[in-house]
Amino acid sequence: MKVVFTDAGSIKDGDKSGISKLAFRLLNEGTKKLGTTKFATLLDEKAIKLSAYSGFETAGIEFSCLKEYTNDAVKLTEELLRDPNYSEDTLKKIKLITVSQIAKREDDFDHVADAALKKEIFKGTPLQNDAIGTKADVEKIGLNEIKEFLNANMTLANSVIVVGGDLSEAEAQIYAKKILSALNKKGVPPKEHFFEAKSSGKEIKIKKKTEQAYIYFGSKANIKADDKDAHKARLAGFILGSSGFGSRLMEIIRVKNGLAYSAYSRFNLSKTNSYFSGHLQTKPENEEKAKELVKKTISEFVSGGVTQKELDGAKNFILGSEPLRNETLSQRISRSFNEFYLGQKIGHHKDELELIRNTTLAELNEFIKNHPEITELTVAVVTK
Repeated sequence: MKVVFTDAGSIKDGDKSGISKLAFRLLNEGTKKLGTTKFATLLDEKAIKLSAYSGFETAGIEFSCLKEYTNDAVKLTEELLRDPNYSEDTLKKIKLITVSQIAKREDDFDHVADAALKKEIFKGTPLQNDAIGTKADVEKIGLNEIKEFLNANMTLANSVIVVGGDLSEAEAQIYAKKILSALNKKGVPPKEHFFEAKSSGKEIKIKKKTEQAYIYFGSKANIKADDKDAHKARLAGFILGSSGFGSRLMEIIRVKNGLAYSAYSRFNLSKTNSYFSGHLQTKPENEEKAKELVKKTISEFVSGGVTQKELDGAKNFILGSEPLRNETLSQRISRSFNEFYLGQKIGHHKDELELIRNTTLAELNEFIKNHPEITELTVAVVTK
């Protein structure tokens, strides 16, 4: 069972960067009454996995357990929502963990390059900020601010319950009502947001002590997750750079030129934003050649389209690997929530597979030709 707060991720940080991540991290520290250790012991005794999380758009709490312990899991989740472990000691602990993670990220050059790219192409939007915040951001956040954030965002109007397992709809409703009774009743429905990516064509270079050049590139993508042609973006992205060996980028960058171990790109389509991005690592002396080849490959992809062989291969893989995306209960309910969240009917993914199966070469190449914006790349590089 998941309690998803659909407008409570770092999109709601405002001028308090990192507060959503910090607030929901506090919910992993048990209740004020029991404390972290006793709360965790109660979970362990019944093998209940319970955790809180915060993404960009959504945040929430979820649990999984054996059916016989569902009542216990629901009761503990309700108690957690009613009585979070609001204490200065808890806040000090999670701040220390968060600041440590921030410090580690400074030496994660993939993260540094990716963050620099997003800061440029999403300038002026919440996506320009690192969701975890900076050390200074985190240290400024107080306990009262976390309380206010959770009270304002963990509301009935802002929540969706997602349930899966061996239980009836009537049972699911009873459990859901128990959990939802702990939420603030005065909230307002979530707002619709969409943030446009910008293709500045700039290059950002960051110097670090490294033996590799970390190259991240991206642009706007004039297509949204719920567009009727979204399935074509999935096919085009697979062929260009998200399929591993056999993709255009991998073939050019690694196989033919030996410049990188891997090269990757994809269309990123979500409810609040859409953009095209990719990345690779290479030796610093090969940086310029690698960037030129990436730009040339994407430009030729847009102007020349794909071959029937490439389309057939993409279809075969996507359609053939579908069972792997439906193996677990967690996968199935996450997919169902995503369909609901995007305003699609439950089971939309089956319709999408039919659209993919029936897409012709001419249709896909027309789609690719109509998206020259992905050639207008902004590039961020971390190098020595």
